[in-house]
Amino acid sequence: MTIPQTAQGGLRQQQFGTLTVIGWAGAYEDGRDMAFLLAYSLGDGPAGPQGTRAATKQVITEAGLPLGGEVVDGSARRGLPVTLLVEGGQAVLTMPKLTVQYPAPPEWITAARQRGQVYFMFATDPWPEGAPGANVVEDALREFVSEEMMASAAHCLLPVRSLAG
Repeated sequence: MTIPQTAQGGLRQQQFGTLTVIGWAGAYEDGRDMAFLLAYSLGDGPAGPQGTRAATKQVITEAGLPLGGEVVDGSARRGLPVTLLVEGGQAVLTMPKLTVQYPAPPEWITAARQRGQVYFMFATDPWPEGAPGANVVEDALREFVSEEMMASAAHCLLPVRSLAG
């Protein structure tokens, strides 16, 4: 499993606390590997988990992503302010006023490059057990990525960009 990474942001991030990302690669609907990237808060904002949910929903909405099961195709949506740069073993996710760098394992990079896109989810539910520095095991991640979490999260297929083009 991979180790969660913390996002960098300004005052806005303080509203929802520690924003973290974690990634993995695995089979998708067509049986081929897909690189997944999940952003979530630890729920440690000043207003607690409920305030975290509200602040996270606001950030997602302001980024132009719908909440729920609709998957936005980032390559077909002009002006989407959510981008992903994959370079030098790193994935850099950028959203309005937020940036996070994820040191991606080789299998994640391979899946991302082969598909040319990454399945990005932004959870509105906090996950304090997925703290940065924790070695998250597959069972814990699977438990968090439940039907309930998926139903309230934003979903987006982000094109993989690199410095070369």
